[in-house]
Amino acid sequence: MLKRLPLLCAALLALAACSHDAGNGASSPATATTAAAATASTAPATPASAPAGAASAPVAAASAAAATSSAAPASSSSATAASTPAPPAAAFVDNGKWVEGKNYFLIDPAQPTSHPGKIEVTEVFSYGCPACNAFHTTVDQIAKSLPADAVMNYLPAAFRPDENWVVYQRAYYAAKALGLVAKTHDAMFDATWKTGETASYDLGAGKLKPKEEWPTIDDIAKFYGKYGVDPKEFVAVANSFSVNTQMKRADDMVKAYGVTGTPTIVVNGKYRFDPGSAGGYAQSVELTQWLVSKEAAGK
Repeated sequence: MLKRLPLLCAALLALAACSHDAGNGASSPATATTAAAATASTAPATPASAPAGAASAPVAAASAAAATSSAAPASSSSATAASTPAPPAAAFVDNGKWVEGKNYFLIDPAQPTSHPGKIEVTEVFSYGCPACNAFHTTVDQIAKSLPADAVMNYLPAAFRPDENWVVYQRAYYAAKALGLVAKTHDAMFDATWKTGETASYDLGAGKLKPKEEWPTIDDIAKFYGKYGVDPKEFVAVANSFSVNTQMKRADDMVKAYGVTGTPTIVVNGKYRFDPGSAGGYAQSVELTQWLVSKEAAGK
């Protein structure tokens, strides 16, 4: 039985959502947070409903552009999808299946987007979030399912410094600046949750490593070095003023969206939901498509 505990911990981690506030225990609406997730972090993450109007005043358009303009970089699978024709836009039909305040939540006030003429679908995530690791293949499916008038974006969160999320946010923006995200996004999840190369968790024990053993930006640079960049250059970019600015803007956007847990999907700066409120992974794809068609129809 003891030999099976690491596998059980890993499975439960994948089902848990990562909450915003380790101290207050807040999480995204209807998030399926489990007790096992609490044991895998430095503080419990207890589910609590976030108010639909929790978003702050609109962030400046420049902030939105800098924070969310990484259009469709998710993975090699996303890159492949980009070479195939986008599926046709679905007609908007409201049959009562999706309920505001239950399945999805209004962002009030709505936030500016960074791709004029496109409907933006943004995943708020962290490489350090076990639930995001479990969900990212579903996000790839979402990206592939978007019609031509929609675009996929990614917004790295850093609201769990107690789980080393800040370094993962910094690494994302450095990789983006160096044009590496498209070919490293899925690999970075694997390095963090499969091989352990960039892990802050002890994957065998299913708990955080001691802080002194957490990967630094220098450690993570070695991972990106396998993709053709000089690790020293990667570190320099990661610590640049530009990346620091993008990180601050990303933090502002996360607050403006009213996000309290990851993964969270935001549609066109107006609606947010998570896999728990949607009802599951497959339902997350379907709800994204429905909200995109709702936006396209101007409803």
